[in-house]
Amino acid sequence: MTAPPQESAPTQTGDRVFSGISRAAGLVILAALAGVFIFLSIEGIPGLFQDEGAYKGNGNFLGYVDTLLFGTVLSATIAVLVAVPLAFGIALVVSHYAPTWIAGPVASIIDLLAAVPSVVFGLWGINVFAPKMVPIYVWLEENLGFLPFFKAPVNPVGTTILTAGLVLAIMILPIITAISREVFNQTPVLHEEAALALGATRWEMIRLAVFPYARSGMVSAVMLGLGRALGETMAVAMVLSGAGGISFNLIGTSNPTSIAANIASQYKENTPATLHILIATGLVLFIVTFLVNFAARWIVARNERKLTR
Repeated sequence: MTAPPQESAPTQTGDRVFSGISRAAGLVILAALAGVFIFLSIEGIPGLFQDEGAYKGNGNFLGYVDTLLFGTVLSATIAVLVAVPLAFGIALVVSHYAPTWIAGPVASIIDLLAAVPSVVFGLWGINVFAPKMVPIYVWLEENLGFLPFFKAPVNPVGTTILTAGLVLAIMILPIITAISREVFNQTPVLHEEAALALGATRWEMIRLAVFPYARSGMVSAVMLGLGRALGETMAVAMVLSGAGGISFNLIGTSNPTSIAANIASQYKENTPATLHILIATGLVLFIVTFLVNFAARWIVARNERKLTR
């Protein structure tokens, strides 16, 4: 009986080299994250204990950062609520409904949106999109003004938290769409054909075969888009006229700004106390983003465990 053939030395060497490079790349990423956290901690902790005057009338750091954190989360939430259904719909059309001659160009156009710089979105948002939204905001106030989200007075130039959230939605749309499209395309063809052979409609096949298989990838796509929305700087700083406190009014004149946009607009003051405070807010944003990604990994791992049972 002949012994099974052994792997060749070049193959073994190549595997070891690839494994070493991959491990080194992972360690470099961890070291970079640790370095960022250490820098933010060292430079930001003094920002927690500055004089009251340095917090621009908010008393302390907590009073200063809570409005910024609220604006960050609110704008990112609006972006995700708008972008996710559109992204999943576009990804399904491209992967399962549209013919190839339509799906290819549509996918390319969506992917090209990811290459547009954020400052371009900001210029478009403040000069074109925001003025076009004013009549819509007036209509919302006249017909839905009894809701706390659409109370008067309406922002006359359209630079509201809702406008910023919609611009962010357009920015994160290609990220969520591209990842979702790839995940949908990886669904085993035999699963789809089996569902169709049993009499399922196209939508039933997607709901019963595609979505369960792609659930973890869909969650990852949403969380990546949310991370982009949380950390976006220039587009929000240019579109949003943030000068108010915590408010759920999406179309009013008093809007909370985001942490990243506040850092970009206030960094020019360049006083030691201001720098420490801004870096401390950056540390808060870093922690929030880390927790979002950690939650995403936990959800993905939980879904994968359910699928393997």
